[in-house]
Amino acid sequence: MATTPGILTDWPWTPLGSFKHVVVAPWIIHGAYSYFVNDEKDKDLSYFLIFPFMLWRFLHNQLWISLSRYRTAKGNGRIVDKGLEFEQVDRERNWDDQILFNAILFYLGRHLPGAVNLPFWRTDGVILTILLHAGPVEFLYYWLHRALHHHFLYSRYHSHHHSSIVTEPITSVIHPFAEHISYFTLFAIPLLTTILTGTSSIVSFAGYATYIDFMNNMGHCNFELIPKWLFTIFPPLKYLLYTPSYHSLHHTQFRTNYCLFMPIYDYVYGTMDKSSDSLYDTSLKREEESPDVLHLIHLTTPESIYHLPLGFAALASRPYTRAWYLWLMWPVTLWSIMITWIHGRTFVVDRHRFDKLRLQTWAVPKYSLQYFMQWQNEAINGLIEDAILEAEEKGVKVLSLGLLNQVIKKNWNIKYVW
Repeated sequence: MATTPGILTDWPWTPLGSFKHVVVAPWIIHGAYSYFVNDEKDKDLSYFLIFPFMLWRFLHNQLWISLSRYRTAKGNGRIVDKGLEFEQVDRERNWDDQILFNAILFYLGRHLPGAVNLPFWRTDGVILTILLHAGPVEFLYYWLHRALHHHFLYSRYHSHHHSSIVTEPITSVIHPFAEHISYFTLFAIPLLTTILTGTSSIVSFAGYATYIDFMNNMGHCNFELIPKWLFTIFPPLKYLLYTPSYHSLHHTQFRTNYCLFMPIYDYVYGTMDKSSDSLYDTSLKREEESPDVLHLIHLTTPESIYHLPLGFAALASRPYTRAWYLWLMWPVTLWSIMITWIHGRTFVVDRHRFDKLRLQTWAVPKYSLQYFMQWQNEAINGLIEDAILEAEEKGVKVLSLGLLNQVIKKNWNIKYVW
């Protein structure tokens, strides 16, 4: 919550709790019905595709969450060298509210003149969307953002977002409801303009929303991933593209780096943080972290990948909980099984720091069932031994093994140095 919450802080469907997703159900059902049942002349592909696009946004954000937690756990490129607070994870659990909000607005906007039966692609509409974003959207956002840092608005709204010093990708959308209304009003400028000019298309709508999600997630991911050679080849790019370290300074310094995605207005109005370049260089050079204490775990069931910190926060806090939507995710689960089989080595899943003591958790990409298969013992033994040798090379002082890892170690008499 903000320091002194203002009006329209809570989302309208907050009382529904975990059943909040039903608010879009009537539109989803109507969109599917009208597409599959109605005559060809009454079918509206753009109306039907709002739901699949909503699912894509869920997946897109979750991929960024998993990637960010994996990279910040490893340490290379990390910007802010602190761990996540449990309070922050709980506070940011409602990151999908903005997807529901945008979906409802898209469904309602479909009834605007010119928004029915949109073509798949229009070049002029795509170009107009790019120009309108780079111009009025970026400019107006800059001044809105500065206004939100005024004491009156900051204490009532924007302080909720800045409660997260160590940002995650979905920190980007953790705002009170009133802020999201103002942001969507800005982002609607290119969308409404293309509708009014008859140049809108499915690609311009979906592409613009995906661009906003991508840039928001990237800017809050807490690891630097923009290569320096990009700015060397095209120096003016520093005015057109922010980096994760650039925006991270806004969350630690508060009064600098106000831009949306393009730093040009920070340079124009003198709000660019002087340490932006040095933090960018330092973050790029940061190497993987060597832990003092390492705990080697293993996967249990195929669905257990979602219970790791790299997975879903709602499940990671409730082990052994089975959610109904995991049945719908079997294609993704099968893909994760293939990845763990192909990857063939332990991977970092979590890190913690207690004072100066660094702790990490690594996972062996094998499931509990495989530990009871005699023909798998040698492969598991090799993974554990490789992990122990790697830990020794990194200077790990204490290494502990999960229960089934201990069984394999005992049976195969692994020798290692502490």
